[in-house]
Amino acid sequence: MQYKNLTIIGTSHIARQSLEEVGEAIIEGKPDIVALELDRKRLYSLMSKQEGKISIYDIRRIGLKGFIFSLIGAWAEKKLGKLVGVAPGSEMKKAVTLAKKHNMKLALIDQDIEITLRRFSKALTWKEKWNFMADIIRQIFTGKKEIEFDLTKVPDKKIIRKLINKVKIRYPNIYRVLIEERNEVMAKNLEKIMEENEDKKILAIIGAGHEEDILNIIKRPKISYSISIGK
Repeated sequence: MQYKNLTIIGTSHIARQSLEEVGEAIIEGKPDIVALELDRKRLYSLMSKQEGKISIYDIRRIGLKGFIFSLIGAWAEKKLGKLVGVAPGSEMKKAVTLAKKHNMKLALIDQDIEITLRRFSKALTWKEKWNFMADIIRQIFTGKKEIEFDLTKVPDKKIIRKLINKVKIRYPNIYRVLIEERNEVMAKNLEKIMEENEDKKILAIIGAGHEEDILNIIKRPKISYSISIGK
């Protein structure tokens, strides 16, 4: 997707297709700035030889629910990554490596992961926890997959929208914290980068589930007004 001086690539963090698209966009597109769906902590964890792991001592900062969610999410991504032979976040790692190689500026646009996990801990309701358990049990006993797609490729927009709508209905607070609020943060950060670098080419690499909504936020008409007070 392209808008003004911004190009957005929606990726899947374990898709080989995303690795190829990121490499092509940076090498052939030659952006001046590469913006990533990362914060400083996640970037360090991704690029460090000693992979950053969440510790039980982090519970005080991010909450128990956020701690458990982080562990489950990391486990699921690794398991799926092994199935397709691509480590989670490989497309982001490739973007960082190529940007540094070609002397391109890096911009981290995502919300601090600890803020997101703290918000998650406070927002998750008992109903959503029950829905989560019910969905897992249903999957184990029925083996039925409601939505199927190729893990080696980025799902098409119809599938992405269907998945997001399902999360929004079944887990409204999770949707708000993990998707909606972060979309606003990333869109605001991208807007600032665009305004400060009008003559520069900007490439944003974000998860495909965020791509469409972030662009819509950026395109949203800005309301401005002035108040005149007479003497």
